Formats: sequence, structure tokens, C-alpha cells
Amino acid sequence: MKFEKINKDKIKVTLNSEDLSKNCIDFHSFMSNSDETHSLFLDVLDKAEKDYGFSTKNYNLKVETVALSDGNFILTITRALDTDAENKSDTYVRKKLRVTRKLPKEVSASAVYRLSSFEDFCSLTNAIYNNKLIDVETICKDSCLYSYNNKYYLILKQINSSAGLKILFSLITEFATYINSSYTFMAKLHENGQIIFEHNAIQNCIKYFA
Repeated sequence: MKFEKINKDKIKVTLNSEDLSKNCIDFHSFMSNSDETHSLFLDVLDKAEKDYGFSTKNYNLKVETVALSDGNFILTITRALDTDAENKSDTYVRKKLRVTRKLPKEVSASAVYRLSSFEDFCSLTNAIYNNKLIDVETICKDSCLYSYNNKYYLILKQINSSAGLKILFSLITEFATYINSSYTFMAKLHENGQIIFEHNAIQNCIKYFA
């Protein structure tokens, strides 16, 4: 976690994957505004105040988050004096964080998710099918599904930052856990796992089970 004070009312914080894992947060839960992510924001604010004198009491706060293609995140925290702060507690102000999220222009070319069961995968694909804002073929060129060590692994391939990507990230975290985008791990799945759907896993599951 790296802090850089831009000016008296703005501070930039860089988080890496280790910072997220320590708080049981993965890339996609971070982008989907989970409770754990909100708690991490509050921890960041505490550290900014304690170590860098960036007080948030009696201020309205805006947090802009940007996901970088290397897996890091940049938080830009801007404070503005709240003219009605005397009528609000510090806890109230902090709970009213205004957070905006931006995806990188280029995201990882692939991503791996672990699911507990095939039923979870079917539930995920059904949710995708019923969400009219998600066009899977636009977001990723291909997907495949493996069974390995009593778990199921979904791989999204050739991902791009098209419209609907952030919605898909948020939806997936309801059913699966993001693992990584390591080609080594994908090769391990290919070598030792059982292929359930070699191509177009999401579309085929929708076709046959939705």
C-alpha cells in the first residue's frame, strides 16, 4: 500500500494484489463494491489520517478507483469541506463515501474462476442469460469449463473492456471465486483436469441447461 499526497485535499493510494488478499478481496469483488471492499476503504482512510495527516472528519469524500492492467489499483481520495458537518457524526460521513470505479483500457487477456459445483455454473450462466446488459460474445471471445479436484473452473479468454464487463465481473462474484490469470495454472487445468466445455462454455450451458 503506497500513499502519495497530491495536495491538501487529495491523496492517491496504490494497492497491489497482496493488499487485497490480506483483506480477503479479489479483483472482481473489489470492482463489485463488496462489504469487504468498503471496510478496506475505511482502513485506508484511517491510515491516511494517522500517517499522513489527511483528516476526513467534517469532510465529504469522493473515492475514484482505477483498475490497472498489471493487477494494481489506484484510489484517488478527494475531500471537500461539509458545510453541514456539525449536524453529522464522523461515522455518518464516512459511510457516505462516494465511490466511482473505472476499468483499464486493456484488462488481462484471460481470467480463471473456481466454482463449487456444476449447479453453480448453471446458475451463473442462467443469471448471465437473464441480464440483458451482458453480451458474452462481445466481452470475451471464448470460454471453457474444466472439472479438477472436485471443483469446476471457468476460463474466460481474450477479454476486452467492452460495455457490460464490470456488470459481468459483479455477477460472477455471486457464484464463483476469481483465481488468477496465470497461463501456468491454465496449462495445469488443461493437462490434469477434465474438459466439460472446450469452447463457448457459457453459451453452451445456456443452450442446453437454461
